[in-house]
Amino acid sequence: MTLNIGVIGTGAIGRDHIRRLSFALSGARVVAVNDINAEQARDVVTQLGIEAEVYASGQELIEAGNVQAVLVTSWGPSHEAFVLAAIAAGKPVFCEKPLAVTAEGCRRIVDAEIAAGRRLVQVGFMRPFDQGYRALKTVIDSGEIGAPLMLHCAHRNPHVSEAYGTGMAITDTLIHELDVLRWLIDDDYVSAQVVFPRATRHTHAQLRDPQIVLLETAKGVRIDVEVFVNCKYGYDIQCEVVGEEGIARLPEPSSVQLRSAARLSTGILMDWKDRFIDAYDVELQAFIKGVTDGQLTGPSAWNGYAAAVAGDACNLAQVSGRIEPIELPSRPAFYN
Repeated sequence: MTLNIGVIGTGAIGRDHIRRLSFALSGARVVAVNDINAEQARDVVTQLGIEAEVYASGQELIEAGNVQAVLVTSWGPSHEAFVLAAIAAGKPVFCEKPLAVTAEGCRRIVDAEIAAGRRLVQVGFMRPFDQGYRALKTVIDSGEIGAPLMLHCAHRNPHVSEAYGTGMAITDTLIHELDVLRWLIDDDYVSAQVVFPRATRHTHAQLRDPQIVLLETAKGVRIDVEVFVNCKYGYDIQCEVVGEEGIARLPEPSSVQLRSAARLSTGILMDWKDRFIDAYDVELQAFIKGVTDGQLTGPSAWNGYAAAVAGDACNLAQVSGRIEPIELPSRPAFYN
């Protein structure tokens, strides 16, 4: 069986997903695309050499009879409406983060999915599909380092654009840690605080950079995440788990070690797409398999909602300077 997929949004990540669905993965094909820029959508279809109809609106694409599943890779504020429309149409939908731009919007999606009676939503959090994070979770779950006590993490980008503001450090950057760390230690957050060290000279007026996010979990684990988006030297993701009986670190991406010009060195990636390229392949292949098997297993709408609730508290903490509570309702049995 080949799954017919429609893609809403043909920007950088949308185009890349269309490419991998068409040429890198098995069991699916892109039969429909839509973008607010119709010319761009047509160009993507032509440049990739695929046979896909360009629809005038995302709603028309969702309702198309030959579209069996939907990928939402459009502008963030449009995600909620498209995901709700896919649920209403009874069609599985893979939505890139954010699931919605507010926690309330995410909750509306959760409620709609529960009312539909089956899982139809997978959120584009790719880190649980990354080989390094999976290896780290295996060590934690084995009990080899004992119960986790502390996590020290960093999310560093070489640079960001002038359009990137202080709040985006949470909604666009930290959001990945907010999801993957819950999964990694099987715990929920109860509070957040944000502190600002000395600012780098490479930032701009609308961005306080770097910043440190301090989280506490229900089990008492303390987490610090450094978010530094103008670090200059590379794209660098770090995670160290301190347990009762040992320490486990996220493996570095595979890199050739060089001995040259009186130096011992290994390369550092500069692009997030390169760091997680394999994880993107694995997560979309898992979506295809989940739809085909009738049981999605990737990050759920509840995961998207939980990350959004924590993100809202972090954004509030950026402004207040206080320790802000994170109040996540009990997870519905539907998602157990």
